[in-house]
Order: sequence, then C-alpha cells, then structure tokens
Amino acid sequence: MTSFRHVAVLLGGRSAEREVSLVSGRACADALRAAGFETSEIDARGDICEALSAIRPDAVFNALHGRWGEDGCVQGLLELMRIPYTHSGVLASALAMHKERAKEVFRAAQLPVANSIVIDRRHASARHAMEPPYVVKPVNEGSSVGVFIIRKGDNRPPGEIGSDTWTLGDQVMVEEFIPGRELTVAVMGSRALGVTEIVSRTAFYDYEAKYADGGSTHVLPARISPEVAEEAMRFALSAHQALGCRGVSRADFRFDDTAGRRRLVLLEVNTQPGMTPTSLVPEQARHAGMSFGDLVRWILEDATCDR
Repeated sequence: MTSFRHVAVLLGGRSAEREVSLVSGRACADALRAAGFETSEIDARGDICEALSAIRPDAVFNALHGRWGEDGCVQGLLELMRIPYTHSGVLASALAMHKERAKEVFRAAQLPVANSIVIDRRHASARHAMEPPYVVKPVNEGSSVGVFIIRKGDNRPPGEIGSDTWTLGDQVMVEEFIPGRELTVAVMGSRALGVTEIVSRTAFYDYEAKYADGGSTHVLPARISPEVAEEAMRFALSAHQALGCRGVSRADFRFDDTAGRRRLVLLEVNTQPGMTPTSLVPEQARHAGMSFGDLVRWILEDATCDR
C-alpha cells in the first residue's frame, strides 16, 4: 500500500503532443479519484514549480508527452523539489527522447536498429540524404509528429522540413525505411506484457492513426509466430533496462516479413506512453488481466525520487 494521499497529475504542457497529454492526464486523474486519492490536475503550460509549491502534493503522476515533459526536464525539476514522481528518471527520459542517443544505447546492448544519420533539416529538405525509400523524423519528438516517408521514385524530400515554419528542431534523423508490420510491446517494471500488431488506416502509424477514432486497428496478440513474439518481448525488456527506464515504457518495432525475410527492428522506446482510451499500454495491461484503474495505481505506487 502506498503512503501517498494527495497526487498532482501533470498534463497538457507546451509540446506538440499537448492535446493527447490532456486526454491521458484526465483519464489517469479520474482513475486516481475513483481509487480514493485526493487528485489535483496541473496544466504544465504554466509555472509548474509555483503550482506544485502551492498545493504540496505527496507525489506527481507525470502524464506529459513530448518535449519538456518526457525528455528529462520536468523530471529534473521534480528531483530538485524532492517530490516522488512516476515513470522514468532524468537520464533515461533524456536518452529515450533523443532518437540517435537511444540508438547508441541499443547498439551497445546488441539490439537491432535501422541504419540512420542525423543531419541539418535544411540539408535533408534540399536533396536525398540516402537512397529512397527512407524516413525523415525529428530527432527528439514523439507520437510520429513531423515524420515523413520518402518513397522510391520521389524526386526530392518534402519542402516542409526546410521551411521557416518548421518548429521541431534543426536536426532531423534520416533513417532507412523498414517494410512490413508495425509491432509494439509494453513493459511494466521487469515484465513485457505482450505484442500488439498495429494496422493503420494511413500510410504509417502517424499522429492521426494513433489518436483518431478508427485511425488504426490493434491486433492483440499480434499475428506473428510465438518465436517472433518472444523475441520482441525480450528486445523490449532489454531496451527498457539498457536505457534505465522505470515504471512503464513501450517499445515500437518494425517486423519485415516481406519477400521471405524475417527481420525485427527496434525503432524507439517511449518512456511516457499514452494513456488515452485508444492507447496501447492500457490495452495490453487489460489483456494481461489488469484494469485501467489498477494500472494507474501501480504506476503511482512505483513513484520515487532518484529514478
């Protein structure tokens, strides 16, 4: 049993994933209230330090997504304030959010990753940085924000990457495109929960597919062999541990089973996975026998400092 009585839920914020975080945070806050916790919702768009100092919670449930909430910044503030908080700590959050730094950790752990380079976005928009097909993505955003797939036969990359209206950082990752299936694995503590196959209505599992009603279909368990499922869960847990993650995380994969291939590739680890009605982690937890309320309570009870 936890000794926490008053919980502050951080939600919203200033990232490109603000709207999703609002939905995640409200769902988690409702679950905490239903479990009997005094719960305060704090929109992290304002002065978080002042808001937390005013209400003095016993713990923080971090429901933020994207930059500032998922990249170690908020985690550092909570460490300084000595307020126990959920999910991963400063270092794991910063590493996982920066796609190239995370890949360096994955390579050291002998996990399979896609070939990629990090270059200035203007260079990436001017000419092909590698032979198509390939993917261009911001180096430190989540939820597939700002991701483009350049197909074979495309004359040049999308101009949006180099435009003056681009707000997602000057560095982008150019990564080989891996055909095949989209798979994801939730990790809860030291346990991988299962493997979901994501069948997207759009060209890939983009922001709309993740969060719009009917944007994608989740097949759980995934339509893959037991051997591939076991491998995906083993890789997800290894990635979680290599980064030093805490609480829950979610590892995303591509499984190339085209033309007789059998290649499983780790794309990234999300340290603040979505907790919306269509989110994957609650769905896998439910499949494993855990209700949404029980999952939220488990995440809260894991909260500490020095993560």
